[in-house]
Amino acid sequence: MFVLLSLVIGIITGAIFDALVRRGQLPANPWKAQLGEAQPVGVLWREFRNTLRFSLGGTAQLLREGFAGSRVVIRWTLFGLVLAGLIRALVPEEAFATWFGATMAGLWLTLLATTLIEVCSEGATPIAADLLNRAGAPGNAFTFLMAGVATDYTEVMSIQQTTKSWKIALFLPLITVPQIVFIGAILNHF
Repeated sequence: MFVLLSLVIGIITGAIFDALVRRGQLPANPWKAQLGEAQPVGVLWREFRNTLRFSLGGTAQLLREGFAGSRVVIRWTLFGLVLAGLIRALVPEEAFATWFGATMAGLWLTLLATTLIEVCSEGATPIAADLLNRAGAPGNAFTFLMAGVATDYTEVMSIQQTTKSWKIALFLPLITVPQIVFIGAILNHF
């Protein structure tokens, strides 16, 4: 459900960004000329499928690169597990459920925590699991995962450097965080 809801936020955010570009409130994508005109997904999928070439050597190289690249993911996952373990050891379950429970106060505290902690999604997953299981707050878990990415300094800086626009970079959290909090509040009622 979290993946589908994040897809909904992505589509809504894209539509809002497109509307703001059409109204002149945000600059257009500076890479549009290099990307070319938009094509239907079916055409893009066929082009992609036609470029696929399978070989034993290519598969072995893909696996080697995957294992080498997984070190970053494993490092962040380990960090998240250690952080979740510290939270479990240092914060009593009753206090954790009270502070980060399925209330609006708990949701806002979760939003504040995820903004300050800035843990990548791999590292945030164990903490989000604690919010879901120990605090009984599925909306807070969703908010922790989604708002963490939306407010992450490195993500915002990456967008700013790619687009050369602070306005575009800062509109990401401005547009996504209210949607995330709204969906989080709805999830907490189930």
